Amino acid sequence: MGASQQSWLRPILSILPEIRTPKVPVHFKDKCMYTLFTITIFLVMSQLPLYGISNMAGPDPLYWVRALTASSRGSLMCIGVSPLITSGMVIQLLTGAKILNIDPANPADKKFVDGATKILAIIITFVQAIGYVYSGMYGPTSEMGMFTCLLIVAQLLFSGFLIMCLDDLMSAGYGLGGSGISLFMAINSCETIFWKAFNPFTIKSARGTEVEGAFFAFFHLLFTRKDKISALKEAFYRPHLPNMMQLTSTIIIFFVVIYLQGLKVDLPIVARGQRGGHRTYPIKLFYTSNMPVILQSALTSNIFFLSQLAFDRYGQNIFVRWFGSWKEMGYNGHKMPVGGLAYYLSSPHSFGEAVSNPIRMIVYIAFVLFVCSKLATTWIEISGQSPHDVAMQLNASGVYFKGNRDTVKETKRVLNRYIPTAAAFGGVAIGLLTIASDMMGVIGSGTGILLAVGIVYQFIETLQREQEEAGYSKNPMAFLQ
Repeated sequence: MGASQQSWLRPILSILPEIRTPKVPVHFKDKCMYTLFTITIFLVMSQLPLYGISNMAGPDPLYWVRALTASSRGSLMCIGVSPLITSGMVIQLLTGAKILNIDPANPADKKFVDGATKILAIIITFVQAIGYVYSGMYGPTSEMGMFTCLLIVAQLLFSGFLIMCLDDLMSAGYGLGGSGISLFMAINSCETIFWKAFNPFTIKSARGTEVEGAFFAFFHLLFTRKDKISALKEAFYRPHLPNMMQLTSTIIIFFVVIYLQGLKVDLPIVARGQRGGHRTYPIKLFYTSNMPVILQSALTSNIFFLSQLAFDRYGQNIFVRWFGSWKEMGYNGHKMPVGGLAYYLSSPHSFGEAVSNPIRMIVYIAFVLFVCSKLATTWIEISGQSPHDVAMQLNASGVYFKGNRDTVKETKRVLNRYIPTAAAFGGVAIGLLTIASDMMGVIGSGTGILLAVGIVYQFIETLQREQEEAGYSKNPMAFLQ
């Protein structure tokens, strides 16, 4: 990209905050401290309520996107990381479509992309903040007054700006994992799972005093009920609060995802001009990582949000009802789709519910598998992970596959046998895991557990690699000394 194409953005880029890449490698101990600091700030912001809110009663209209955006209703993290995700995807799509002619090896182009992503994220944060306030999410605007409305918008802008800086800190190489967005999504999902599993507090319900957390509810029911068989059934199958069956399903899905994360094909490679040595280029089953489920969740969440918003305002309109009908159900008081397109695109919450309406189950499974597979194969083309892009990268690094000629065409031919297949099957596998997780009733949601496990697995790999590079492989706790 030429300098003339960047000139219009240069004045704005000059005033944007920037975390510079460290000139010397950051010590592993310092990376752990930076990461812990970032997690602490995120958790505090997730618990601090927005000042000026007058009404947060009723179901959460953004319930469907909380796991995806790492957001928390009514707090400083009400918007979450959605502006960063959206801006990053927009810039990625523009780059993949060659609308933005970016050279990743050019520092000026990289700085332009980072700056454009930040500016777009700030704009999206501002628009979302105004939309949330105007829609009455925090209370009637006429009752709150102009000053309070502007104050809420300012708080959301500040929190979005701070999250952007923390993500920049992680991406610059000061933290573990290299992505603040992934870290926040993982922490948010893990927090939800942990709290629903081990929440020790009690609530008053029509059934009496009950413990919210599934684990402690198990022992509470066993010790307080005379009929132990009935207590066990209640602990494993209570429908209105987290139960032990959901906790067990979550653990099963956790280990299945960990197993599938390790499935890969190792292709032997040779460095140009070097003899001996054994190196491989791995192509994982989850070649596109969590991107298919993120994109699929973003698509369905937007459909649900628009459908619910339209139904709340124009519920008597027949076309709105075809788009989706909603009713407040017993699932934590949230509104659930009961008819229309939104109903058939939503997941059954149990195998019994799926069997009772097989048409819905077939439509839902077909939709998820098709969308995840299609998005996975499309994403490799626009994200620089296609066989051609990888072949160019390997050729530029002086690497080619063993037993093949040292040419881009030959390297691309080998990669064409594996990458599209891995992307498609990986997308289908992600879709199947999402479907199974939702039907088994995992704690949180199928999307949330997949994001949590996948991202945590990546962080563990990064942690092991950082330890090896820092010389802690023999003594993993040496960095604390």
